[in-house]
Amino acid sequence: MTHSGTTDPANTGAINMYNVSIPPMVLGLKSLQAILDKAEQHATDHKIDPTVVLHYRLAADMFTLARQVQLTTDFAKGCAARLAGVDVPKYEDTEASFAELKTRISKTLDFITNVDPHAIAGSETREITIPVGGQPKMFTGMAYLNGFAIPNFYFHATAAYAILRHIGVKIGKRDFLGWN
Repeated sequence: MTHSGTTDPANTGAINMYNVSIPPMVLGLKSLQAILDKAEQHATDHKIDPTVVLHYRLAADMFTLARQVQLTTDFAKGCAARLAGVDVPKYEDTEASFAELKTRISKTLDFITNVDPHAIAGSETREITIPVGGQPKMFTGMAYLNGFAIPNFYFHATAAYAILRHIGVKIGKRDFLGWN
C-alpha cells in the first residue's frame, strides 16, 4: 500500500518530519541499488570475483562494502520505524551477493514507503531511546532524525559509494544523487 494520492503529509509540500526523512532515504536507497548494479557489471566486465568487491574496504578498520550497504538500510528502516512509533524490522545481516544486497534494499524500500506518514507527523518531540555504545541514549524525534539517523544513513551510503569509486566502478556524483 502506498500513500500517494491521499491527504497524507507527504503530499502537502510542507516541510515536516515525513518529508525530510522518508523521501530522501527512498532516493538514497534507489541510488544505492543502481550503484550496486554498476558495481556488479564492473566485476563481471573485469572478471573480478564479486565476493572480493563485497568484502572490499578502504581502510583495515572500516566496514566492508556489504556491511556499509546493510547499515545504510538499517538506518533507513530504523528511522522510519522509530519516528512512526512501530517496531524496527530485524534483518539477519547474512547477505553474501549483489542480488541479496539489492533484495535487502528492496525490502527496506517496501517497508519505509509503507510506513503511515500520519504516524510520523508530529514526531518531532517523540521520545526515542536507542542503544549507543551499549548504553541507552534518549533523543527527541527531531534530534534523532537530524543528529543521528540522517547523518548515519548518508555516512554509510557515502562509504559504499567511495569504496566502489576507489575500485574503479564508473560512478559519479550524478549516480549518488540518483540523477542517472
